[in-house]
Amino acid sequence: MSEPALLPLVASLVDAPLPVSGIAWLDAMRRDNREVFVAGGLPLARVEAWKYTALRGLARRPFVDGDAAALTRAVDPSALALPGVDGARLVFVNGAFRADLSALDALPAGLTLQPLSQALHADPDPLRFVLSRRHYEADEAFTQINAAHARDGAVLRVADGVKIDAPLHLVFLGAPAEGDLAWHLRNVIELGEGAALTLVEHHLASGEQAHLSTVVGDIELREGAHLHHTVLQQAASGASLIRRTGLRLHARAHATLHLAELGGALVRHDLRAELIGDGAQLETRGVFMPHGRQHVDTQLAIRHQALNTASSSTWRGVASDRARGVFRGAIVVAPGADGSDASLSNKNLLLSGSAEIDTKPELEIYADEVKAAHGATVGQLDERSLFYLRSRGIPLAEARALLTAAFCRTVLDDLPNAALREHLSSLLIDQLPA
Repeated sequence: MSEPALLPLVASLVDAPLPVSGIAWLDAMRRDNREVFVAGGLPLARVEAWKYTALRGLARRPFVDGDAAALTRAVDPSALALPGVDGARLVFVNGAFRADLSALDALPAGLTLQPLSQALHADPDPLRFVLSRRHYEADEAFTQINAAHARDGAVLRVADGVKIDAPLHLVFLGAPAEGDLAWHLRNVIELGEGAALTLVEHHLASGEQAHLSTVVGDIELREGAHLHHTVLQQAASGASLIRRTGLRLHARAHATLHLAELGGALVRHDLRAELIGDGAQLETRGVFMPHGRQHVDTQLAIRHQALNTASSSTWRGVASDRARGVFRGAIVVAPGADGSDASLSNKNLLLSGSAEIDTKPELEIYADEVKAAHGATVGQLDERSLFYLRSRGIPLAEARALLTAAFCRTVLDDLPNAALREHLSSLLIDQLPA
């Protein structure tokens, strides 16, 4: 392994001053995670989880920490709106909380939504358990960076039995700045027993830039809680966005996730779900559509740890030009998780001879009376379907677009917010090559 200090990315992150909170356990955690990162450096290709995502180009780039101008940078509020999303809103620009762009007035009873910086200042103890973790694995370098450097993020809590009707909106905006920035956000989300919430998470850009951002989130669903989480990723075409989301479902909790990965130059999302309570259910529906020279990497790991749990995952990938997509879907049914029902499907289309998609389904079963299935395909559009459409007078380009759009929209069919579903469908169509 190269000496970490010789890599410009590592050097710039190590040289950046750590945030000082004055909270002993938090500052110690930041120091410890940076020490682990310095010792291990960036993951190489021999680390299995990073086998298909090389970091050589990113490692050669230095980044500047922080962006004081983000607190006043002009942003058009109308650019943040999404159809069908009209609840409370929390906005961050280049990692800095923007109260003027957020909508936090008159929050419903039982809902807490605030930036992490404010939550730590008011009462840090409730966050100690989730924020004091050390990360030691070889594939966790960016989580270590985030743990060391994240100054802010979203803290969202829904009290026991409270059901929030209007969709909540988390916005993470990248904006042009002096130099290439590195900014980091840490989100903590908890739904109490029997609580219900619809959450929309939006990553977008207000202009071209080549920032590096890391976003780490922990989502905890207590017994009987219900979460519907939609993630739309539209980072700038030159940006690098590394995310890691941890999801824990207690007994009879139910989470449904819809994810659309559309933007960015180098994008990676590591989604890890643990079904730790009897009867917990998880549904994930995702689509990734890299084009140009984009690289989009999705790592999905689902672990069944309790009786009669269920997970269903449907993912679609479409790559064009010289883009590359990566999808790893791993399901583990742990000892004692009898009665689990797990399924995973990943189908992919290549729209050019230079595009590439690497898919790797994994299934491990250590329990009895389990139903499990997984599969993955990589191919091209069906020639018979193309012939059928062309025989009806539809031009070739339009026929290809129709079939590709239908292939992608499969993952959105059960999205209950009709306005948002139609908006996402139109974005998928816009992403297709001309």
